[in-house]
Amino acid sequence: MEQTRIETPSTVAALTRGLEILRCFSAREPRMSNSELARLTGLPKSTVSRLTKTLVDHGYLRHDARKRQYSVGPSVLALGYSALSNLRVADIARQHMQALAESTGALISLATRDRLSMLYIEACSSDTLLTLRMGRGIRMPIMSTSIGRAFLAALPEKEREYLVASLKQKNEPVVGSKELEALAKEIKRYQEDGICLSIGEWNADVNAAATAIRWEGGSELVIISVSGPSFIITENLLMNALVPRLKQLAQHISKQLSSFGSF
Repeated sequence: MEQTRIETPSTVAALTRGLEILRCFSAREPRMSNSELARLTGLPKSTVSRLTKTLVDHGYLRHDARKRQYSVGPSVLALGYSALSNLRVADIARQHMQALAESTGALISLATRDRLSMLYIEACSSDTLLTLRMGRGIRMPIMSTSIGRAFLAALPEKEREYLVASLKQKNEPVVGSKELEALAKEIKRYQEDGICLSIGEWNADVNAAATAIRWEGGSELVIISVSGPSFIITENLLMNALVPRLKQLAQHISKQLSSFGSF
């Protein structure tokens, strides 16, 4: 899947391309070759080779010469940990999320948008074998997931329209009339009930609900969700038992965050 690159006259092309290289790595793809990076970024392999060498020299990538693969280096990890340390929402929410996960057997997650996908910044699950399990750094689609829909629904209308137009232009996954109708339905639900659902739409075997966490002085739009296997987390259970608890948790976290002011 080719990454979307946005370059303006003031953009430093080499820096932009180097960041695109780093964005290719994830929890699911921790190691990649120059060929794989060239395919994902759409850059010539010779350009990728120069970039990866520079990134290795500065500690942003590590190189396994035997396997001819790269992985994220300590300099990137330092940046990542610095960013996570500033996300007080995750620190404050974690113990409450874990308690809800343990009492319900569901997956409780925090996510925010990164470009044209949703990024998990925290995920808590119980020890139940049948619990849906995800981890930090996992990326999810916007249009078909409850977290993505809640994010869009919580945006000002103009920002939402711009983001949806960008998703349509990307066309992967396809954003057609069916997807837009489903989104409109969930936006209406969010406006009326404060939540968005995904009932077997992202994954036929998964049901989920999500809402936004807002706090006084907050600059981030963070989404909290509850999800699980559909044979356990039925739509009835989700709506009647889990959604009220999710809303209460979001409100509780919001109150705690407000006491810290803006960040």
